[in-house]
Amino acid sequence: WRQYFDYLSHILVGDFGPSFRVRDFTVFELLKTGFPVSLKLGVLALIVAAIFGMGAGIAAALRQNTRLDYLVMSSAMTGIAIPNFVMAPLLTLVLGVYLSWLPVGGWNDGAIRNMILPITALALPKIAYIARLTRGSMVETLRADYVRTARAKGLRARLVVMRHALKGALLPVVSYLGPAAAAIITGSVVIESIFDLPGIGRYFIQGALNRDYTLVMGAVIVYAGLIISLNLLVDIAYGFLDPKVRYDR
Repeated sequence: WRQYFDYLSHILVGDFGPSFRVRDFTVFELLKTGFPVSLKLGVLALIVAAIFGMGAGIAAALRQNTRLDYLVMSSAMTGIAIPNFVMAPLLTLVLGVYLSWLPVGGWNDGAIRNMILPITALALPKIAYIARLTRGSMVETLRADYVRTARAKGLRARLVVMRHALKGALLPVVSYLGPAAAAIITGSVVIESIFDLPGIGRYFIQGALNRDYTLVMGAVIVYAGLIISLNLLVDIAYGFLDPKVRYDR
């Protein structure tokens, strides 16, 4: 028990101990070099998923039961059914090997061409989920009484959607962004290995294969801290989007 509490006290000051396999490096130093890569990859993938997912969902809701709606929903179901560890090799094979448009691996100091494929592979399943959530929530919100009242006042359709309907329709999407960010962060472990990116995920895989226990535990703690922080941000965002939520009571 004393060893356990000593380990916890060291974690509080950022000391995860030495690496068992990588000589002359501590776990903190290894994670410090990989964290910016994983953070940049995850944040950009989440932004891409939110923008394209919400855009597709809003477009499908505004043209309900049309060809566009069916196309968006069928594409979303396909994206949900295919996991990113399957999508990544397919994108690499088509865009990298056959067409030679993009590099299939490496970081190259964060060059845009090297980030396109891993970000796309990470974001595609989340785009599908967010599109379905946004479409369903927007359809329900557009039928709400306050939206009908706004239309009855003669407001333009664009103002009705952007000023009144969108804010209420985003609540389920915001709730999903926390788990989505967690899934993107944990999913980056596989993506970083596929595309040979120098992020935390690569160290996690190497630590698991080499039985580098301190490195694996340090990576898990970092991932857990990120997930908890992101879910906290989602709860805080609820207070700005939903006036019925009051955290001071």
